[in-house]
Amino acid sequence: MISPKPELTRTMLAILSIALLMFTSLWILSPFIGGLIWGTMIVVATWPMMLALQRRLWGRRSLATLVMVGLLLLVLFVPLTIALSTVISHADQVVAMAGSLSVSDLPQPPAWLASVPLVGENLAVAWHRITVDGIAPLVALAKPYLGVALRWTASQAGSLGLVGLQFLLTVVLAGILYSKGEIAARTVRGFGRRLAGEQGEAVITLAGQAIRGVALGIVVTALVQSVLGGLGLWAAGVPLASLLTAVMLMLCLAQIGVVPVLLPAVAWLYWGGDNLWGTLLLLWTMVVGTMDNFLRPWLIKKGADLPLLLIFAGVIGGLFAFGLVGLFIGPVVLAVTYTLLNAWIGDALPASQAPADAQGPVKDPQP
Repeated sequence: MISPKPELTRTMLAILSIALLMFTSLWILSPFIGGLIWGTMIVVATWPMMLALQRRLWGRRSLATLVMVGLLLLVLFVPLTIALSTVISHADQVVAMAGSLSVSDLPQPPAWLASVPLVGENLAVAWHRITVDGIAPLVALAKPYLGVALRWTASQAGSLGLVGLQFLLTVVLAGILYSKGEIAARTVRGFGRRLAGEQGEAVITLAGQAIRGVALGIVVTALVQSVLGGLGLWAAGVPLASLLTAVMLMLCLAQIGVVPVLLPAVAWLYWGGDNLWGTLLLLWTMVVGTMDNFLRPWLIKKGADLPLLLIFAGVIGGLFAFGLVGLFIGPVVLAVTYTLLNAWIGDALPASQAPADAQGPVKDPQP
């Protein structure tokens, strides 16, 4: 008996129709994709906190959702408003300070600077050269770069309202996900199981763990370092401490750290003759600038049992590839790829030699 031939035309049209539906759906939802990604990352990272809050609020999901949305508004909108108002209110002061640098006199370097290991002698020589030649050559050297930075800032100023709208959309979508978290998690896990069975569901669970690990390790470390650095600036009397704190937060999220902000503040204090506070802030800079070496790995390990090199590569690579949201997308993609590769290698090895990650799915009852 001859089996009927498959209808190639019908199959091709079915695939094209599905592809067209997917493309059209993504096109329609494109204004919401950014907010949906951010909302999903936030909800997955803070889901255990929401469940703990729900238990304290007599099991009322609606009350817990309202509280979490209120906290997100405080975390997202209040810092954004403070940062913008600080920049606007101090713009004239920043310009005046930048203009006065060329006529300012830098005191001689302190005697102890040359005794600092490795870099002390070079710093002392460079400092002495600036005291002799003045700071005008440095200002002239940096002026073209400052012009480029100002033009870029002016070009981005018009999008600040869109940023605020994006944050508001993120909070709204996060509130919806908080209220329907179990349904969303069940849908995503069902999709993973439909694609790759139990291993597909395990990959979805691992992606959630990677998001929590990054949120704990990267974001919490950035908040701790920037807050402590800002307290040091405020205690030392450095002007524009709130603005510099916002800059430190962005630098910490970009894996640069607080040192590029705190060290110039230390130099400014020495420049003004306040050696005591300059020394204290220098010691504080050494503490705050190095605390991420032990705080970040500890927090990441609490969130996800993944290689730290994999997490750091995903954070930095994702930041360059996708922007700020790449802090979460990069580690998740690498974690999923790492798990699938381990499972694939494990299937080709005897059970006694299979990688630990390929022995079975990760068990995690939370969304």
